[in-house]
Amino acid sequence: MKKPLIYSLILLLLVLSGCSAKPEEQNQKVSDKKVELTISAATSLQDALNEITATFEKEHPNVKVNYNFGASGALAQQISQGAPVDLFFSAAEDKFDKLVQDGLIDKSKGTDLVGNELVLVVPNDAKKEIKGFEDLTKTDKISIGTPEAVPAGQYAKETLENVNVWKAMESKVVYAKDVRQVLTYVETNNVDAGIVYKTDALVSQKVKVVATAAEDTHAPIIYPLGVIKNSKHPKEAQLFYDYLQNEAAMKTFEKFGFKGVKE
Repeated sequence: MKKPLIYSLILLLLVLSGCSAKPEEQNQKVSDKKVELTISAATSLQDALNEITATFEKEHPNVKVNYNFGASGALAQQISQGAPVDLFFSAAEDKFDKLVQDGLIDKSKGTDLVGNELVLVVPNDAKKEIKGFEDLTKTDKISIGTPEAVPAGQYAKETLENVNVWKAMESKVVYAKDVRQVLTYVETNNVDAGIVYKTDALVSQKVKVVATAAEDTHAPIIYPLGVIKNSKHPKEAQLFYDYLQNEAAMKTFEKFGFKGVKE
């Protein structure tokens, strides 16, 4: 009578141990599974983010980061319309704050990460004497981003209004879809000058900075970063969100001309 009882207990233990092992095996499969994140980020962040991401992917080989670079206004609209995005890195607080207000980003999972400066650039071989924003009245054409969609364009318009040249310049403005297009117009001499971020001017060898906009001529240029609430990969999105705030990442941002804004 005892032997069958012992055999039954052994069999029960084997079954239980087999069942307990399965969740661990499943968890192991989840952690090793290749995950692809989609990050919507302002065009001006492109060079810095590409360098940071290369290091991140080496350290986390199971996570692939894909970027959708563009104007912050257009990117925010895409997210509002349900685009499958995991993180949003905006070049303007108002575009970011609207998504927070609409419940698409949890405020506790967002942060103001870096700042930038607004500069006036001209081609290296510029023929017109332009040394400051007030000199733009001497130009035939200038380029800025479309203010309604491109934060840099919004800041540029504010600056031109505050230095009292906007009314004289408005008919001469060539609008661009983002700051890199403004830069291209200046590099190719299609316009006499352009207003871009300092970080964009630094990556071009075909333009020179002739003036920096005073901070009191436009709203603060702040880049907020946040995790999208309906991210399909919240764990990995949080991982990259935290990674972008570490010391090494911040040094890379600074190398490309950004400045830290976190206390």
